[in-house]
Amino acid sequence: MNMVQTLLLAGGLLSVIALIAMAFGGPNARKELQRRILAVRERYSENASAKVEAQMRKAIANRKPRFNQAGEDLTKVQMLARRLAMTGKSWTVVQFGQVVIGLGLIVALLIYMRSGQLMMSLFIGSALGFGLPHMVVGHFIKRRLNKFTQHFPDAIDLLVRGLRSGLPVTETLQVVAKEIPGPVGEEFKLVTERIKIGRSMEDALQESANRLQTPEFNFFCITLAIQRETGGNLAETLSNLGAVLRSRAQMKLKIRALSSESKASAYIVGSLPFLVFIMIWWVNPEYLAGFFSEERLMIAGLGGLLWMSIGVFIMAKMVSFEI
Repeated sequence: MNMVQTLLLAGGLLSVIALIAMAFGGPNARKELQRRILAVRERYSENASAKVEAQMRKAIANRKPRFNQAGEDLTKVQMLARRLAMTGKSWTVVQFGQVVIGLGLIVALLIYMRSGQLMMSLFIGSALGFGLPHMVVGHFIKRRLNKFTQHFPDAIDLLVRGLRSGLPVTETLQVVAKEIPGPVGEEFKLVTERIKIGRSMEDALQESANRLQTPEFNFFCITLAIQRETGGNLAETLSNLGAVLRSRAQMKLKIRALSSESKASAYIVGSLPFLVFIMIWWVNPEYLAGFFSEERLMIAGLGGLLWMSIGVFIMAKMVSFEI
């Protein structure tokens, strides 16, 4: 066994050991103790400021996409089920697993029939089998959340008009569920159904917030929670919230327009070497066979892949802005 094979084998073993340790290792004891203390304090506290602080903490935790929120004890299967539910499709974990296994086997078989190299076929098949379905699920999640964010200010305006006309909050939620199409109507319909079976409004909204994980809906939940604790004109508060959300959407569109050229350049520069390599290898596998057998070419290929990954990561961070 040569040096390159030894390094690759060692790296693979370390990766497997790290994944096993992450899978079976429990949470940090100090962080778990702090989380339990905060949960007990928020559960038994009657102070309105403590409840508002709890809502703000949940909103900050939901600022970036996370699928295991603080205070929830979810397994990997439950996290995957929540991720599939965020797409709005009726996909199940079993169906997702069947697609992953089937796609991986088909890709590995096609590459093995073309090249005759078993290890490379298994590696590429596993990578595409696990990666491509997750990318598709992420695409559907992003598209649904974009639709929700786009129509959510209209739902808030409808809520404001209903409240100013004298309707209670629960009935205005039902009106939004009927009148607003797409993901907004679906989520508000789920909220109203939970309220009908006896759930409190805060719990029903928080369940949808945990599933959507968008800061816009978290702001909406915080607004309702604060109003129920402190009182005040809810219609005016929601009207101001709708104006803020529209301003956020306009700022995001402006940033997207200004950074579109840089993103297009990053996509082209990052994908072109891989596309050219795949096309040449598909037409003439012997021409690039040295990258899978000779040590110098393997080291050069891994080094180029590393530097390309660093460059693409830096370009992605340069055009990524948080609003």
